Amino acid sequence: MKYLLQIIRIIYCVYGLISFLLLMLLLLPIFLLASFFGKVKGGNIIYDACRIWADIWMFMIGISHKNIYEKPHDTSRQYIFLSNHISYLDIPVMMKAIRRQNFRILGKAELGAIPVFGFIFKHAAVSVDRKNTVNRAKSVMILKSVIKKKISVFICPEGTFNETHDPLKEFYDGAFKISIETQTPLKPILILDTYDRLNYKNIFSLSPGRSRAVFLEETNTAALSINDVAMLKEKIYKQMEEGLIRYKANWIE
Repeated sequence: MKYLLQIIRIIYCVYGLISFLLLMLLLLPIFLLASFFGKVKGGNIIYDACRIWADIWMFMIGISHKNIYEKPHDTSRQYIFLSNHISYLDIPVMMKAIRRQNFRILGKAELGAIPVFGFIFKHAAVSVDRKNTVNRAKSVMILKSVIKKKISVFICPEGTFNETHDPLKEFYDGAFKISIETQTPLKPILILDTYDRLNYKNIFSLSPGRSRAVFLEETNTAALSINDVAMLKEKIYKQMEEGLIRYKANWIE
């Protein structure tokens, strides 16, 4: 029975990977067409298509998603969304979480090397190489220009996967500096179940089940100055840490 279950798991994971790529390929003409409409309109089209892709793919692999709002969420407002980062599955969950707002993701530059997905990433996301000081500064400038266009941004302040058993890794300052400098409110989101659905250690750990994104209370930064970055970062860190503990995230020991 043990070996049979292992075979079924491998078949399911291969099915998940193939369906992921096939859906991307089917939507590729939309992505190609959108690239001719410029960074703003074209980017919005790409994100709408990615939402469709996430809806279909997660349904096909048996993952049921739910958004939980601890406080009312105003979809007409512009935000800097912040979330924890624990799995490759976080990206489709981002698409399931933010539905009626245009936004752009800040993502690792190496994602641009992934076949098919890399093309979409390069045209729709803001890439950052945190090992390169010049690249980091350029990414900040791009994010600020996106915000000036009244588009929200999505940042994982941990920078990369949390491979510890603590609720969160240490945060980078960037998101908090940008929030203060552009006076854009912060909206933390907890991604709870992707660690269980697809563990970062093994692509053959994909499994069906639930997915939840929890929207926490927003923080307005209009009255803050750049001297308040450390205080703001600590406040959001504590808010998200307490939330992950409250919802009993499975990676916490």
